Amino acid sequence: MSLRYLENVVTLEYAPEKCTGCGKCAEVCPHALFVMEERKARLTDRDLCIECGACMRNCAFDAIKVRPGVGCAYALMISALRGRPAPICE
Repeated sequence: MSLRYLENVVTLEYAPEKCTGCGKCAEVCPHALFVMEERKARLTDRDLCIECGACMRNCAFDAIKVRPGVGCAYALMISALRGRPAPICE
């Protein structure tokens, strides 16, 4: 089950033309919003974003913008529960 929030209210913005395909966003996103396809990240479902900011903080190419909020605490907990590395978020 995926958590869905209100549609079209997420502050997440992704500029695929700036993506270099490093895959960091796909590694750190606790809801797996980013997948790697043809050496570029693809955003799967923007409305699943919890606005933790991990993707933006780990993108060295300024391809992702998001206004982080309380989602960071949630992202840390989910990463710990799933045994994934903790995201770097605000």
